[in-house]
Amino acid sequence: MKTLPFLAALTLCCAVSAPLLAADQDTADIKGCEAKRLAISNQLDQARAQGNSAQQTGLTKALDENKANCTDAGLQKERENKVLDARHEVAKRQADLDKAMKKGDSDKINSRKDKLAESRKELQQALDELDK
Repeated sequence: MKTLPFLAALTLCCAVSAPLLAADQDTADIKGCEAKRLAISNQLDQARAQGNSAQQTGLTKALDENKANCTDAGLQKERENKVLDARHEVAKRQADLDKAMKKGDSDKINSRKDKLAESRKELQQALDELDK
């Protein structure tokens, strides 16, 4: 008989969480400008909940500009350009590291390694954005 309240609670949890899981599934399929609008809208909702009027103003402007000017093709091109820029930066940082290694300056080598790692991270972020 003790299993009846447990089953009722389990059923209630499943009923409540099912629409939330379905909403996550639906948003995973959204890409391009629509995904960007959704992200801005979510940030705007958070700013409203926190009472941050300055952030609300900026996000409202960003959302309006997105609605007026964003095209999926334009956004894709922008993201591709960001990847190209990031690849160029990685190549430049690698060349800087190679030059420092030839000179043997350990301080510069460590500095160049850090900068190269940062550039690679930015490249990976740009590549990840291509799929959104």
